[in-house]
Amino acid sequence: MSESTSAPARPAGPGIRELTIRAIVLGGLITLVFTAANAYIGLKVGLTFATAIPAAVISMAVLRAFSDHSIVENNIVQTVASAAGTLSAIIFVIPGLVMIGWWVGFPYWTTLAVCAVGGVLGVMYSIPLRRALVTGSDLPYPEGVAAAEVLKVGETSEGAQSNKAGLWTILIGTVASALFALLAKMRLVSDSLSAVYKIGTGGSMFGASLSLALIGIGHLVGITVGIAMLVGLVISFVVLLPIRTWGDFTNGPAIGDVISSAFSGEVRLIGAGAIAIAAIWTLVKIMGPIITGIRNSMTSMRSRQAGVTVDITERDIPITYVGGTVLVLMIPIGFMLWDFVQDTSIAHSSAALIITMIVFVIIAGLLIAAVCGYMAGLIGSSNSPISGVGILVVLIAAILVKLVFGSSDDDQTLPLVAFTLFTASIVFGIATISNDNLQDLKTGQLVGATPWKQQVALIIGVMFGAAIIPPVLGLMSNAFGFAGAPGAGEDALAAPQARLMSDLATGVLGGSLDWGLLGIGALIGVGVIIVDEVLGKTSSRLRLPPLAVGMGMYLPMSLTLIIPIGAFLGVGYNKWAERSGGNVEHKKRIGVLMATGLIVGESLFGVVFAGIVAISGRDDTLNVVGESFDDYAKWLGLAVFILFVVGLYRWAQRIADTDPESKDTQAKV
Repeated sequence: MSESTSAPARPAGPGIRELTIRAIVLGGLITLVFTAANAYIGLKVGLTFATAIPAAVISMAVLRAFSDHSIVENNIVQTVASAAGTLSAIIFVIPGLVMIGWWVGFPYWTTLAVCAVGGVLGVMYSIPLRRALVTGSDLPYPEGVAAAEVLKVGETSEGAQSNKAGLWTILIGTVASALFALLAKMRLVSDSLSAVYKIGTGGSMFGASLSLALIGIGHLVGITVGIAMLVGLVISFVVLLPIRTWGDFTNGPAIGDVISSAFSGEVRLIGAGAIAIAAIWTLVKIMGPIITGIRNSMTSMRSRQAGVTVDITERDIPITYVGGTVLVLMIPIGFMLWDFVQDTSIAHSSAALIITMIVFVIIAGLLIAAVCGYMAGLIGSSNSPISGVGILVVLIAAILVKLVFGSSDDDQTLPLVAFTLFTASIVFGIATISNDNLQDLKTGQLVGATPWKQQVALIIGVMFGAAIIPPVLGLMSNAFGFAGAPGAGEDALAAPQARLMSDLATGVLGGSLDWGLLGIGALIGVGVIIVDEVLGKTSSRLRLPPLAVGMGMYLPMSLTLIIPIGAFLGVGYNKWAERSGGNVEHKKRIGVLMATGLIVGESLFGVVFAGIVAISGRDDTLNVVGESFDDYAKWLGLAVFILFVVGLYRWAQRIADTDPESKDTQAKV
């Protein structure tokens, strides 16, 4: 283990400013931006991005104006912003209530309560795991270590210039991405390419979303995930879709309608089966190390209780407070569930349903916190298959509801599905936060932060996120709608995970779920797992993450095709950084910050455009040309998109090469 990852940057102490008002306020302001951006990009493509590193860069650039700032104060800022940005992943479940027609919007206080209660439980459940999975394990925590290195560099004189370069990199990426999105909404360029075609008596489709945000996502998730998604795409669109549509064109229906229906109604369900089996395999693989880690943590706790002095950098929120908070939060959960079923056709079974779901939240929450924390430590928060965990949560919750309630008629199915999704949203809140918390606590360990102060900051971040998520969701719903929801238009957001989880809950409780298609997906998933395990034993670099393959199978090609391209571009950029010498890690970090800017820019423009649509009541407000320009816009869009991508990567290379930190380091080498 390197020196930078084995010891804190400095011991925390009473003379060091850490959990300050200005850190909380700055973290809250950054939260507004990144939470809105994550919500939009998650609803559009089903992926979110880690906010810790860009938040750290912005924090250091701002707090450097104060002479008494500290590395641990900057750490608090990124902790607050990271927690809030991560909580936005709850969009993978809760929009399902709108999609099935149970909600017509997002009631502010109810949505806030779901986010806040689930998020705080996520913080509480992850606290006892800190010693087991952070200080007492060899998990790499890639994003946590990277954020710590950014914070350490920011404390040096060269780091001040590096921070400015990093901030400019984010801003340029943001502006470029937003500009391309603006040109697309003006219809001067097209932001998508699509076609359908026959293969024998079957058919398939091609689609590509010209999105700079997808390039950024690909850069961040890396080549392994990018290739796995590409493999999943090939399985669905080159193999499964032609097979599932074979012979369907003999009666002359529109080829586009047939192919679209086969993909949404059959192929995606096969993809869901692959995701589910991959998620189960992940849980099985990591359960042993988690149990061992928790045992080691309990041994350490007994030693402290015996009188061993605990350093300030090892002090958590007391376990009695943690346990008490978990129990107390069951009260508002019980009330919310009771209020949810009142005046519905399932109210007569409310007591049994509520008790079952409270027990489910307690047990599933603890297991999920451990699983998600371990996965984040192993592969990073961005790559952690959080949606796969969500699928299992919804399936298990739906099966429990069906067992408790028994058979249902048509009038009872809808409220049962809604009740399942509502409960799963609370549990998913636990998953999203525990997926991020331990990553932040790893950063804190490496920079010498006080754990209990970080844990308080995490709770504050949860509250910030819970406050902003409901209006953002409401804005997205009013402006675009969600695919499959009542009244959704052509530009409706895909919200792929929410759609899948709604379909699974409806299928289980309504008895319409095609278990055969899920079984096919599960068999494909088993095959991918075998390939991945063989690669893991025979190669030190090649892997095929089963959950990423499942996502590639499940998502539309228009959303997944550009992500692997971004992954290959990221690999090319990193290889350039290694060949060019100097401070290689700094150069790679510039690439990461540029990719983050691409995501933030398009996402924030999407939020602004949603506001324009909501105010004007029209989604063509920005149009400056008519439909006759569409053919030109397609080719112009592709050309401009390529120019933007190439230009931005070359600009990032110049910034990385000319930054003072890179020069100084190169001179020393």
